[in-house]
Amino acid sequence: MARHVDRLPGVLWLPALVGAALLTLPVLALLLQADLLAVPALLSSPVTRDALALSFQTATAATLLCVVCGVPLGVLMARGKSVLLRWARPLVLLPLVLPPVVAGVALLSAFGRMGLIGAPLQALGVQITFTWVAVVLAQAFVAMPFMVLSVESALSSLDRQYEEAAATMGAGPLAALWWVVLPLIRPGVLAGTVLCFARCLGEFGATLAFAGSASGTTRTAPIEVYLLQQSDPEAAAALAVVMIAVALVVVGLVYGPGRRLFTPLR
Repeated sequence: MARHVDRLPGVLWLPALVGAALLTLPVLALLLQADLLAVPALLSSPVTRDALALSFQTATAATLLCVVCGVPLGVLMARGKSVLLRWARPLVLLPLVLPPVVAGVALLSAFGRMGLIGAPLQALGVQITFTWVAVVLAQAFVAMPFMVLSVESALSSLDRQYEEAAATMGAGPLAALWWVVLPLIRPGVLAGTVLCFARCLGEFGATLAFAGSASGTTRTAPIEVYLLQQSDPEAAAALAVVMIAVALVVVGLVYGPGRRLFTPLR
């Protein structure tokens, strides 16, 4: 009986193989065609180094913003009883499905020189667009829903008996959240953090539309790949290989064999 249950339907193999080929062949083709020997020389270029450094710096800052704001937002979305939160949920998750350029235009409408928030700031002499701050905001805008969903998912599978036990022992809501809930959902928070960092690192469309591509200021590695593709496809492929390597490390941390980093607390 166990063998019968474990046996998978043969009809799954064909569409599964087609899906696997669709997901893996483009990456394999890039790895085969890219001049890997050119990677060290490319990385020695000041422009490339600046783009990679800016990507890691802004992705780190945006990820911290996602953690500080996304974790509380995820808790509210999962446990809040307000009708307003239910209506706000689609808006919170909207950046997941927005076209990147549309996300950039939306950010301009809010933080641009003539934007809802940008105009008053501009009057005070503060400019956000076409600065590294704009890069961080663009990355956080598209990545924060991953943190919200990770926290929501972790909380939905959490047995509330631990919180109830803490409450009976006199712990208030904040103490229960800090000392009981957050440690128990640590795997979800860590997974959300890594996914946010990966999304920030790969952000392109919203950043280009909102922050531009000034070398050393707002030109991140994905934008550098795009620009190189137009002038030097081989260099673009080499830099793309570097980005793929970073992405593989990130994906391996979350979904790789073992996943010790995200083992739930016992």
